[in-house]
Amino acid sequence: MKTVKLNNGVEMPILGFGVYQVPDYDECKRAVLDALETGYRLIDTASAYFNEKAVGDAIKESGINRKELFITTKLWISDAGYEKAKKGFEASMEKLRLDYLDLYLIHQPFGDYYGSWRAME
Repeated sequence: MKTVKLNNGVEMPILGFGVYQVPDYDECKRAVLDALETGYRLIDTASAYFNEKAVGDAIKESGINRKELFITTKLWISDAGYEKAKKGFEASMEKLRLDYLDLYLIHQPFGDYYGSWRAME
């Protein structure tokens, strides 16, 4: 899989699989498992998609070494601000059942996005 180097030196696959508008747990989990089996290694989700648990369960079930994957999720506007962003991050990590994320984004720059950014740093 081809990659692109981000500003921080991290290599990110140029092709990924997103789960926007797949809120059904079973459908989302199956789709992610199929994507991983097909060869996708970048999986993109978000707190606002309400499917982080299905994504995390699929990652665990796949048996693929975590170091081979690039996982992205996003902070939603209801979690904007320093303290809320830290809690939002922890909630996403719990649902995803991961020790680390490869990319964490502010989904929409509304509210206290400066506070969110400081918490993410």
